[in-house]
Amino acid sequence: MNPSTDYATEFAGRIALVTGSASGIGRAVARRLAAGGAAVAIADINETGAQAVADEFRAGGTKAIAVGVDVTDPASVQRAVQATVDQLGALHLAVNNAGIGGPVVPTHRYPQDEWRRVIATNLDGVFYSLQYELPMMLASGGGAIVNMGSSCAINGFAGVAGYAAAKHGVIGLTKTAALEYAARGVRINAIVPGFIETPLLADATDAERAYLVGLHPAGRLGTAEEIAEMAAFLLSDRASFVNGSHHLVDGAYAAQ
Repeated sequence: MNPSTDYATEFAGRIALVTGSASGIGRAVARRLAAGGAAVAIADINETGAQAVADEFRAGGTKAIAVGVDVTDPASVQRAVQATVDQLGALHLAVNNAGIGGPVVPTHRYPQDEWRRVIATNLDGVFYSLQYELPMMLASGGGAIVNMGSSCAINGFAGVAGYAAAKHGVIGLTKTAALEYAARGVRINAIVPGFIETPLLADATDAERAYLVGLHPAGRLGTAEEIAEMAAFLLSDRASFVNGSHHLVDGAYAAQ
């Protein structure tokens, strides 16, 4: 790492798209990129929430737009990426973060419609995003992409067949795309978070929360800001030789 890096300007002149950025990890990532000088497209199925985040960023002096997107719909993803380029001028950075949890039931009882919904959001959504982001990045002279995985991307977790399958798929997709575009100036990596304090855990009972905390040797859940710092590193020139890999931010969960 270059000790002279100015973190307030390291993304100056770059344009970023972050899906699922109306709340949680996505919002923290978008905020971190904005703090580094990037112009940011806040893309979310919750258009009202996305607009609120974009308004907040603009009030702080960041160039930002809100873009509605349903990542399960390729046409919607294409429109969101095109809107980013049309309104902000290019695309250099992307974080494919939009995702859902799904039910927690044994595999033989996992509802087939929920399987399709979870796969469509968490895996198809990353695939569609890459399909439309990559040509724009190539046209912009290169860039960097982070796909959001999960501890369930490298481990099994009883009761979440759809989620685990989708997140495992994200890792394979990340590695494959990285191989395809490495020589063309686009780096693609994934983050593997442990359990993080986000709205996805808002309905967890005290007992469920205590169980999740107990899975982490660090003795706590992670924060969205901790994930955002890893994303910022992977998207920055500091990670110029980091490509095709997944990076754990999990309080030693996977080390057990």
